Amino acid sequence: MSAVYLNTISENASRLGMRLQETFSEHTRELAIAKGSSSLYLEPDDKGKNIRKQLDSSSDREKLDAMKRLVALISKGRNVSEYFAQVVKNVASQNLEIRKLVYIYLLRYAEHEPDLALLSINTFQKDLTDSNPLIRAMALRVLSGIKVPMIGSIVVLAIKKCAADMSPYVRKAAALAIPKCYDLDTTHLPALIVIISSLLRDRSPLSIGSVAVAFEAVCPTCLDMLHQQYRRLCRILVDVDEWGQIDLLNLLLRYARTMLPRPTEEEVDVDVKFLLTSAEPLFQSRNPAVVLAVTRVFYYAGPPSYHSRIVQPLVRLLHTSSEVERVVVAYVLAISRTAPNLFSNFYPQFLLRTDDLRQVKQDKIKVLLRLANLDTHQAILREFVDYADDPDDEVVSDAIRAIGKCAHFIPECAQQCLTALLTMIKNHRDAVVSSAVLVLKYLVQAQLSAASSSAFAAVAATPQQSPLTIISHLARRIDDIRHAQAKACVLWLVGQYSASNEPSGGPDGVAEWAPDVLRKSAKGFSTEPSMVKLQIITLAAKLLVLCPTDRTLSLISGYVFSLAKYDLNYDVRDRARMLTSLLSGLGLSGAVTAKDPDQDSRSGVVLRREQVRLVLFDGKVGVVDAEEELASLSRFRSDLNVVLGSLGMITHKPMHGDSALPDWLERGVESSLRDTQDDVPAPPPPTSFSSSAQPTQRSKNLASPVVLMSTGSGSPSAAQWSNLDKFYEDEEEEEDDDGSDREDEEDEEDGGSEDEEEDSDDEEPHGHG
Repeated sequence: MSAVYLNTISENASRLGMRLQETFSEHTRELAIAKGSSSLYLEPDDKGKNIRKQLDSSSDREKLDAMKRLVALISKGRNVSEYFAQVVKNVASQNLEIRKLVYIYLLRYAEHEPDLALLSINTFQKDLTDSNPLIRAMALRVLSGIKVPMIGSIVVLAIKKCAADMSPYVRKAAALAIPKCYDLDTTHLPALIVIISSLLRDRSPLSIGSVAVAFEAVCPTCLDMLHQQYRRLCRILVDVDEWGQIDLLNLLLRYARTMLPRPTEEEVDVDVKFLLTSAEPLFQSRNPAVVLAVTRVFYYAGPPSYHSRIVQPLVRLLHTSSEVERVVVAYVLAISRTAPNLFSNFYPQFLLRTDDLRQVKQDKIKVLLRLANLDTHQAILREFVDYADDPDDEVVSDAIRAIGKCAHFIPECAQQCLTALLTMIKNHRDAVVSSAVLVLKYLVQAQLSAASSSAFAAVAATPQQSPLTIISHLARRIDDIRHAQAKACVLWLVGQYSASNEPSGGPDGVAEWAPDVLRKSAKGFSTEPSMVKLQIITLAAKLLVLCPTDRTLSLISGYVFSLAKYDLNYDVRDRARMLTSLLSGLGLSGAVTAKDPDQDSRSGVVLRREQVRLVLFDGKVGVVDAEEELASLSRFRSDLNVVLGSLGMITHKPMHGDSALPDWLERGVESSLRDTQDDVPAPPPPTSFSSSAQPTQRSKNLASPVVLMSTGSGSPSAAQWSNLDKFYEDEEEEEDDDGSDREDEEDEEDGGSEDEEEDSDDEEPHGHG
């Protein structure tokens, strides 16, 4: 028995192996995979001759194999237009698969071979009457894809015919062919508008999304065509295919903002509310693009009270994929510009992850900055400090700038921000140090400015973190700062705020650390970038004005001006010449002006010391503040004027094709323009009073006590009967009583039921009549 059992198993295994081998061979033959090498690539003449031979063969299998090879080569970017003549011969093949591949080929190369493509137009026109709707749709698709202007009229007639087809799939193909025909020849616009008008009345949800695409491409400003269709389009919105819902939502949004009155918290137009109500179920769509399109509708068409409904759907999309997350974060960033409180409770969803893209990290930092408030700023600030250790220097820069903005917008955390920034100055990374210096310069300037808020100054101006203390810390680390802009910022701060009102070890009127900064900078003047050289020259001039009698300062300044006079950069030379002329009337003890032999021969106004000090210290304070503010906010202003759904919102650059939404009308057009027969409520069914429908006396007696909802103060309640036995006892008593006793009893129990009984008694004669 065991031997027989083993033989049976071996036979079944061999049969299964043979079947698998046959199946594998069949599939590999259909996929055109040859042994040893891939036949998807066209190699010398034998392969080319083989394809031609197969296309001319009488076997559908060989033709199908050749067409699969050609389509595969097209997908690889190969040019196979040389087989156009052989492919066109198979356009009328009875095999549906062959015809599909032929249509794909013709769509690709019909423009390159217009003369040969025109030979197959008759076949396409014949296919428009085929019994198979798939063939009719494909024929129209190929016919509209042949970019030959001379067949424009034929294409219009074909579209008009397919627009009235019984199959919604064919009508969808007709709608998609309209933009192609319009691009081919714009003179057919009137006829195409008529076709679009007829397609807008289509009741099938399958084709209406493509009609919206055609409308936007051909006649986007003819929104008056949608008056009678607006409410119907809102009703069928949930039944349209996913990508059609996106185009239809955008079209309805444009119509609403153009034709309907602006919604307010006090009043929302009925049609606007109908659009929002119809679109709200699409928040549950599995397609993220649909959810974003509904978000766009609610944000731009709904009042602020409706905006809270977009929060949960957007947060849900954050965990879909990295690509979707990037778009959703851009949406949240744009929305938080006007309504930051919407996402304040969801700030943990926007914390950075290690595997996030750079753009996503930068956008998340902007979002967190806008979500920071009195309740969340501590946690968000700790996140910003941690992000300063990110490997990407641009992310580090954005995080440190965000710390500075937190200190500016939320004065309660200014001290914590300054502590973190002063700690970062000691970091070994140049990106961290330079970014911290730039932000500290901005904060110090804002703290010392007369326009700075008193709250910020009160919180931040502690003895350890006073502006002059911060500047002194920066000045001591001037040699460790390698970033040109950061070093220039420190030099500007030293020169601008180096005046000291307290006795110190330095020259009179100058902080003790200011001359030493000039000395260190002068030693490496020739190797510094031009930006730093300009600030070194300016620092020397300011120190000379503050302390014109100090010989050491005069000698160091003279050395700096001498180097600057012969510098290769003309900006540095011009700055040195200007400052030398400005200081010429101060009577300095050094050699700053003695090196210029033409100074005595110059004519012009000579400024006094107070005037020169005013020019150097106060001449450009406001301009410098504005420039620094712009520089600090430059990374955060790229989304101020973006529109949700535009590509520029993602790239932070103006993109071709992005357009602004139309503004609301003050009052909108007449609502009666959108009234249709579908909006008229159906009349209630007539009530029959025939004798056959007259209730019996028992039914009338039962109708009164089973009322469960109170209609008046004297109506009976369910507590009247404690159980079913009591209910039936009362019912039997009512049947035994005469009419007068019944009326008296009903008057005692319920006055409202008495009126109802009288009405029924009045109706009895009519029923018998």
